[in-house]
Amino acid sequence: MSQIPAWVFNLHDQSQGIQRQLADGLSARIFVGEQAMLSVVKIEPHSAGKMHSHPQEQWGVLLEGECIRIQDGEEVTVTAGDFWHTPGNVMHGIRTGEKGALVLDVFSPPRDEYKQAGSGFGN
Repeated sequence: MSQIPAWVFNLHDQSQGIQRQLADGLSARIFVGEQAMLSVVKIEPHSAGKMHSHPQEQWGVLLEGECIRIQDGEEVTVTAGDFWHTPGNVMHGIRTGEKGALVLDVFSPPRDEYKQAGSGFGN
């Protein structure tokens, strides 16, 4: 088998993607395309992201762990395999309990503030 091409990525390879520290206990690796953006978010146990919104549509899937997804004033416990849709400009956030979580978020169009390494949830 030949070397892995540049267009193949791995969820657990911390060297890949644009690094972003969203909050204490929340780190993301961003992968930018022309029309969509992927964000692999690792959430440590007992961590939370601030409530926020953005104009981009967002889909998220919980790959590992367990968390509380908060959206538009509603809180829902989600487990590995659950996924959700967040329309643009809707307030949302996430928090974990005893277990951490690994989330894959998909944004369309890509978020400009996530196209570079940094910290925070952006604008």
